[in-house]
Parts: sequence; structure tokens; C-alpha cells
Amino acid sequence: MTGYELRKSALVSAATAPKREIQYPHKPDGKPKYSSEIFGENVFTLKTMAKALPKPIFASFLKQRRGRQNLDKTTADSIAHAVRVWAMDRGATHYTHWFQPQTGTTAEKHDAFLSLVSNFTPGGEEVTPIDQFSGSQLLQSEPDASSFPSGGMRSTFEARGYTIWDTSSSMFVQNGPNGTAILYIPSVYISYNGDALDEKTVLLRSNDVLSRAATELVNLLEPESHVSHVYTTLGTEQEFFMVDRTMYALRPDLKITGRTLVGQLPPRHQQLEDHYFGRIPSRVMSAISELELECLRLGIPIKTRHNEVAPGQFEVAPIFEEASVAVDHNLLTMDILHKVAHRHNLRVLFHEKPFKGINGSGKHCNWAIATDRGENLLDPTVRPETNFRFIIFLLAVLRALQEHAALLRVAISSSSNEHRLGAQEAPPGIISAFLGDQLNEVLNAIEEDRPMKNFSVPQFQSIKVGGTVLDVKVSALPHIARDLTDRNRTSPFAFTGNKFEFRAVGSKQSPSFPVTVLNCAVTAAIREITAELRAQVGSKPRPSDEDKLAVIRKYIKLTKNVRFEGDNYSEAWVQEAERRGLPNIKSAPEAFTYLIKEKHVNMLTKETAIFTEGELRSRYHILNERYAKDIIIEAETLKAIVGQQILPSAFEYRKSLAEAAASLKAVGVESAPEIDTLQELTPLVAGLQAEYRKLIAAVDACVAHESDDSNAHAMAAYKDVVPLIASVRAAADALEVAVADKFWPLPKYTELLLTI
Repeated sequence: MTGYELRKSALVSAATAPKREIQYPHKPDGKPKYSSEIFGENVFTLKTMAKALPKPIFASFLKQRRGRQNLDKTTADSIAHAVRVWAMDRGATHYTHWFQPQTGTTAEKHDAFLSLVSNFTPGGEEVTPIDQFSGSQLLQSEPDASSFPSGGMRSTFEARGYTIWDTSSSMFVQNGPNGTAILYIPSVYISYNGDALDEKTVLLRSNDVLSRAATELVNLLEPESHVSHVYTTLGTEQEFFMVDRTMYALRPDLKITGRTLVGQLPPRHQQLEDHYFGRIPSRVMSAISELELECLRLGIPIKTRHNEVAPGQFEVAPIFEEASVAVDHNLLTMDILHKVAHRHNLRVLFHEKPFKGINGSGKHCNWAIATDRGENLLDPTVRPETNFRFIIFLLAVLRALQEHAALLRVAISSSSNEHRLGAQEAPPGIISAFLGDQLNEVLNAIEEDRPMKNFSVPQFQSIKVGGTVLDVKVSALPHIARDLTDRNRTSPFAFTGNKFEFRAVGSKQSPSFPVTVLNCAVTAAIREITAELRAQVGSKPRPSDEDKLAVIRKYIKLTKNVRFEGDNYSEAWVQEAERRGLPNIKSAPEAFTYLIKEKHVNMLTKETAIFTEGELRSRYHILNERYAKDIIIEAETLKAIVGQQILPSAFEYRKSLAEAAASLKAVGVESAPEIDTLQELTPLVAGLQAEYRKLIAAVDACVAHESDDSNAHAMAAYKDVVPLIASVRAAADALEVAVADKFWPLPKYTELLLTI
């Protein structure tokens, strides 16, 4: 079949394929189960563990979980036995240590519970099959450390690495093949020498150091609070595209790189602004509903689902959880989306920019700090101007951004997110914070030692003010409460009521590294402010309001340059940011260099000690290597598409036109229209061919000049190959418009975006 015939067949298949339906769980009386009754049924929760273990064993585990003692063999064996029985009762035949290598996704190796016991008798060996799972098997496993990204920390002859059970994240079962199930053990991943090779180890470390620093500051500010633990909360708004799987199968660029390397926008896409919050297509709704059911069973609290701005684009968002658990749940959600989409003959795309010309996808990370007493330290309350604890923690976050904005830019940098950042749909590469007019007024009034402006007067009616109401002038409608701040969708780091929304994180990346970097930067800032406050207090038993205000005024002045309330997309902001001294990092390879600059190295390896210098250098190499590999893979894929599909199709169309013109001329009929079309087509084909040859030469040169300097290689890919990928695409897209539809070999944007 020709490419055109395959496209039409895929369209028919999408329109006529039977729709998948599943049965929502019901109670014995036939009534549907409530979501709360399904929630976490496949999770080995603390409550489930407490029922399965003797009380002394469970108490011993809780002490270990809180860091007060090591996990002894008796406790480990007891937990292993209990979880094996629980999992096998749910159909589990295998278990896996589930971990997060530096690949942007998760990894797992399945081992069976089945074991064999040999007994030697006079008659020979007797083998008895048993189901077995020991404490040592629960605690650790041994994947090949040389087969994952390590940035030079591991080699083929230094292959040993370990996965270790993360006791802070509950084990769970997921469905496997043929009615079986698999027990998942959330784990960290380290080298033989104890170096972190994953995303989770450093996240857990950062949570610990932030907790200690924030606990010290809270108890200094309010000695009567007796806070013993502080933790970060996270809510990840996951955006994604869905396309028909048959169409996807006909696009090698989507299959290999995750994005379309060629393709023209259809006449109608997102310009009518009617897709956002519109009706979710029935096939997608069915898939997302199935996702939500599986997430419920795994204790993942999906709260929201809706259409996003672009056609074929959607979002799901959970309720906030403790940060490391939220990261686990986000990665699980992405994995389940892949599986569920497949069952509905769909394909989910997490690439930040799968389609040129329409909005890309992000993963907005809503981050806050809370105490073990349930208090959100970033809650301004009704009167933020007198809530000094809130203001001090707010200023700590601003200080973190001011000092380490470049490091946050590193944490969101990748070849895929480059297509989205600053593209009039996502925040730019300049990291600044939006607070809203009222909080800015609070800080300005404190700094200037003056009364606050009245936010209820008419000139402030466009501002959302806590404690006031909106009257919509319709008698049948109730008054509604307004939030403390409006929303600034152009800000990369916006305060949104009682949390910060880190909007620049890419949709396909793990949120672990961005959150780790943010935790580290805020920890350093909290420690700095704590030291400043202690110096101000001196020998007094506790800080007075004057002491607090003195420190607050100092940090308001220090952090003023990182606050910006305007349009982050504007050229005026680029110029203003330069005047303020804020870094404007325009490429991922440039961003990566900041990871090894002395200021940031000191903060990460000495002040907070989250990374060793070896771990940091390793991550630097991994980021650069991944970037260069991604670009070269894209270029090689584009070469194959142009050379083996697009150009041959254009040649075939030219031949068809030439034969038609010759046939018309032979019978004495005017062939000018065909000849004109052929002449218009010729420079387009020649132009694509010329750019295609340049791309071949650039890729060959980039591959040939790969060196030990990983950043130089990444920079060469960025400067020499990326522009040619764009120019080849432009030439191919111009040709798509000129070539008759029946000759075009690839599904077009109309078919990809509008066939769900």
C-alpha cells in the first residue's frame, strides 16, 4: 500500500474501531462504589501493614521510618512475609524494585516469588517448589549499574549497583499479564560506592535538609510551636497530547523522537480558543476515566481532568501530597496513561512540543512547605502584613531564586523543553517570581515603613483580594470570595494563593530534579536568614517583632530584583531583566555549564551536602550527553524521512505532472497548468534537497568530532545541527503544501490532531 492508502486506511480504522468499555466497581448490592472506597486498595499502606504485623515489629519499623534506628533482619523478614502474602492474595507472581534512573522515566526488573528447595535423599535429589520472599530481597536488589546513565561514575567493568527499598513510599501491586499482578517496591538506586545514580536519592536528601533548616527557623520564630518536622508538598499538573495509535504508527518521527519533525498546521487549530475546557472527546474521556480508576486503586488522588488549549491536548492534576510521594505518583500516572491509551487505540505524547505552531505541554509543579502540625508555611492568612512567619519563608524562597535562578534553569533544561520555553505559551528562560499586587504592596509597605494601601478602593477592583467578595450584579447569583492574588500565566515561578507554581518544568521530565534543586536553594536561603535573625536577636530568649522586621526589611531589599509582575513574554522584560542582572540563559547547553560553577557547586555539595562533587559532575555529563544524543537522533530521523519518503514522493508527483503534460500535448490539449505547477514545484524540491545535504554533512561532522568535552559536543549539536533541522523542516513543510495529497506519505496534522 502507498503512504496515502495507509493514511486513508488509518482514518477508516479510527472511525469504525469498536470502543473499549470497562465496568466501574460495584458493591454487593449493585450500587457503584464510592471513590473513597476504592482509593488505595492495591497499596500496602501503613494501616494494612499494622494489621499484618505483630505490634512490636510494626513499632520497630515506624522507628526506622522516622530515622531513629536501622531496620533489623527480624523486622525486614516479617514485613517481607506479610507483603508477599498480601500481594499474592491479589494475584502477584513477581516483585520488582521500582526506581528512577537518570533517564527521565522509571526502571524495573521482575523476579518471581517462586523458589526451589533441594533435599538430597538416598534416592537422589528431591526438589520442592515454594513461594518465598526474604527481608534481604525486600531491602535491596542488584541491577547493572553500567547500563544506565552514570556520567562516567560506572563502567562495564564496574557494573555493580544497588536498589534499596524507600520505606517512605508504600509498596503496591499493579496488574501484569494474563490475570497476574506484580508487587512494586519503590526504591533508590546507588552505585557500589554509595553514589546516587538516580533522581530519588537526592530528592530524599533535599527533603531531609530542608526539614531540618525550616524546623530550626520555625522554632526560632515561635518557640511555643514545638515543630519537629517540616516537609514539602507537591502537586503536578500533567499536560499531554493524545493521538490515534494507527496514525502514530505511520509517523516515524513521533515514534522515534516523540515530536513531529515535519508538518503543516491545519486551517483550524487553536486560534478560535474553543478547545480549552471544551468537551473531552468520548474516546479520550473513556481512556482518562480508566486512568482515574487505576490511579484510585494505587492511592493516586487525581482530582482534575480537562481539555487544554491545543486540539488533542489534555491535562490531569492530583491533590497535593508529600513531595517524594507526589513524584512517585506522577511517574506512575504517566506510565498508566501509556498503558491505558494503548488499550483505547490511542497514543499519549508527553513531549513538550510534539506539534509545531500550537501550544506545547508542561508539568506545572505546585510547591509549598508544611509543618507536622498541618500548617502551610506559605499560607499568607487574612492579614499577611502581620504574619511575619509567612513573610520570612516567602522571602527565603525569593532569596533562593535570586541566588540560584540559573540552577533552576538547569533543572528544566532539555532538548525537548527548549521548543516550549519562551514560545508565547510557556515561561521564558529568565527565572523571576510573581507575587501579585497585594503581596507586593505588603512587602513595599514594610520596606518603606508606611501604611498599606486600601485594596478595596475602585482602582484596585481588578485585583483579587483575600477576605473581600465579588458582586457580579446578578441578583440570583451568590457573592464569591476572591483570592489573594491574580494569576500570571507568563511567570515561570508564580505565587498562587498559598504555594508557588513552578510553571517552566517540562511535561515529559521527572519533577524530581527540579524539586530537588528548589529544595536545596530554599534550604540555603533559610539557613542564611536564620543566621541573620540569630545575630539580630543576640542573647534575648526569642526574637521581637522589631527583630523580625529588621531581617524582613533587609531581605525585601535584597530580593526586589527577582520580583516581576508584568508580561514575561515581552521584549521589554528581557531588557529589564538584563538591567536587573538576572541571567537570561537561551539554550540548554549554556544552562548546563551553570551546574559546575563554583557558587552553585558550593551550595549543592558543601552548604547543603545534597550532592557529592562526583555526583554533580556525573549529572553534568549526563545532561550534556543526553542533549547531544537527542539532537543527533532527531537529525538522523529527519534524514531518513526526507531521503526515503518525502523526496521520493515529490519526485513521483513531478513525474506524474510531467507525464500528464506530455500526454495532453500529444493530443493537442493545452498543458500550461501542469507545466506551471511543475515549474513551481521544482525550486521547492531543489531547496529541500540542498538543505537535506547540509544536514547530512552537519550530522556527520558532529558525530565525528565527539570528544571528552561533553558540553562542547552538546553546544556543537545546538549551534550546527539544530538550525539545519529547522531549515530542512521549513523546506519540507513548504513542499507539503505544494504536493498533491495523494502523493504525501505521512499523516498530516489534520489527521493527527483531529482524529480522536
